[in-house]
Amino acid sequence: MVDRKIRELELLAPARNKDIGIAAIGCGADAVYIAGPQFGARQAAGNSIDDIRELCRYAHLYGARIFITLNTILYDTELEAARQQMEAVWQAGADALIVQDLAVLKIAEAIRKDGFSLPLHASTQCAIRTPAQARFYEDLGFSRLILERELSLEQIRAIREAVDCELECFVHGALCVCYSGQCYMSEAITGRSANRGACAQACRSLYDLEDGAGRTLMKDKALLSLKDLNLKDRLSDLAQAGITSFKIEGRLKNISYVKNIVRDYSLALDRITNSSGGAFCRSSYGKVSGRFVPAPDKTFNRGYTQLFIDGRRGKWSTFDSAKGMGEEIGTVSYISPERNVLRVRPAPHVSGDRSGSLKLNNGDGFSFVSRRSEVIGFRADVCNGTEIRCKPVPEIFIGARLFRNIDTAFEKEIDNNPPEREIRVAVELCIRNSGDKFTISAQAESEDGRNARYISDAGTQEARNRERMESLFTLQLGKSTGHYRFEVKRILCDNDCPLPLMSISAINGIRRELAQALDREPCRNRPLLNRTDLVRGSTEHLPFPSSISYKANVANSLARQVYTGAGAADVESAFELTHRQNIELMRTRYCIRHETGLCPKQTGKGPATDLYLVNNGRRFTLHFDCRECEMAVLTDSRGSRK
Repeated sequence: MVDRKIRELELLAPARNKDIGIAAIGCGADAVYIAGPQFGARQAAGNSIDDIRELCRYAHLYGARIFITLNTILYDTELEAARQQMEAVWQAGADALIVQDLAVLKIAEAIRKDGFSLPLHASTQCAIRTPAQARFYEDLGFSRLILERELSLEQIRAIREAVDCELECFVHGALCVCYSGQCYMSEAITGRSANRGACAQACRSLYDLEDGAGRTLMKDKALLSLKDLNLKDRLSDLAQAGITSFKIEGRLKNISYVKNIVRDYSLALDRITNSSGGAFCRSSYGKVSGRFVPAPDKTFNRGYTQLFIDGRRGKWSTFDSAKGMGEEIGTVSYISPERNVLRVRPAPHVSGDRSGSLKLNNGDGFSFVSRRSEVIGFRADVCNGTEIRCKPVPEIFIGARLFRNIDTAFEKEIDNNPPEREIRVAVELCIRNSGDKFTISAQAESEDGRNARYISDAGTQEARNRERMESLFTLQLGKSTGHYRFEVKRILCDNDCPLPLMSISAINGIRRELAQALDREPCRNRPLLNRTDLVRGSTEHLPFPSSISYKANVANSLARQVYTGAGAADVESAFELTHRQNIELMRTRYCIRHETGLCPKQTGKGPATDLYLVNNGRRFTLHFDCRECEMAVLTDSRGSRK
């Protein structure tokens, strides 16, 4: 077992590009995950090696880390390109790879002789949700496991007991309804593979719900769409359960979303570390200073859920719409005859600005649910108090609950008031007087443990007002230079000698020299767990199934070698290669019967009716595994209905 107590807590932020990654670090992220040029599981979010290098350089100023997502399944024709990208991001300064395809293990082993040493993190796409699965991936050489979103605290604790490696979990953002990495609906319907970064988001589509007799129970509803995850209030519970890294979803989200959510969660983690009595600390350095006040309800969300963290089911779905409704602000109290002027009666809980009153802004976006149960959105042209002038909104009605999904004033506040992140540096001054001149020795130590020293002559003139000169030293040295924030801790005078008279510019020069000296030594990152820190290195002692199904997503010869080397005799190819019929396209802990009140366990009635999802002429069978309390979506054996 590893003799290492993992005490550092990491806030892991998403980034579509370099600029968003830099902004996330500025708002308090300890690490950023981002795609390289290819294989990043988001086809719309690739980045050049030059941008990766620049982002790594910035992150490392604060001891923050950059993780590269190489988490699509790979075809044999892509293995060489994957190898080249692995070497390129390593040379660019990346700190780890997030991996789904086990072929990467073989590639990493082959290039390790060239010095390649990036830790490998098992992606959430590996669908790790049991201690046995966790041990398997740790024994393969993964130094961190990114767990399934659907786990309870009890399940997380069980996995923590089973492995030595780091554990990461999602705490905020969009939820896939299916167990990660095992959704094949997009590929089956459109030929766009979720496991290759091209998900068509079938779970956000509208469906009819039919029973076995063909009756329509629900029509045009987002029956597979889940609310967004929000575990901000459970970070301490997760840390106590053994989670090291707290991950925010959103590599396709815009910069204001990332800034807002990262700042909110960073403040929450700070409260935990500051009150832990030394049990926890952040994994990177730098104090982040305010500017804007985060407000997660003001950026995109579908409503929030804590999912299964307590081992209990709740209402997880967003039946009316898969879109973000926004923050509820009140009800419509007046509509002009032309339907282009509305007035809002504020909801009791709304406090739109610092005065505590609802403040609407020109250009704000709004949404409501029509009497046809359809979500309709519109933009304000001009707002005056609680009055909205806009283009005609045909289906608006008195009493409609109104939501604001774009708050232009808040967006401007985020854009115009970015936080500042600075490494704290303690300074000690030692002043000597040799009789004919003064000498100043400035010793600086940064919070990450780097040291710098600067010695200079300070002239011959004595300060007449010692107290004023001492205050000037403290004030001018205790300022910011670059990404450092200096603070004078002590001023020592040899033999209680007087202080030299120095100009402000000369004192500022000392601070700049110290900053330059600190920059010559890289920030001392806290070490990231690597496979060499782990005792295990083989899977020989693990019980292993002799047959591996298509859900392992084996799409190349190297991944197949990993499984056969672990003892599997029969390894089925990935669905993307075979397009087998009559299989599970999706398995999920979410249950439509439970959500709609049709679960026999809830009602106490006899066996429930068969249920089907219908969309655009396609009919999917719902299978309910009541023993495991899971639901599966299957292709219908009777075929599609036209």
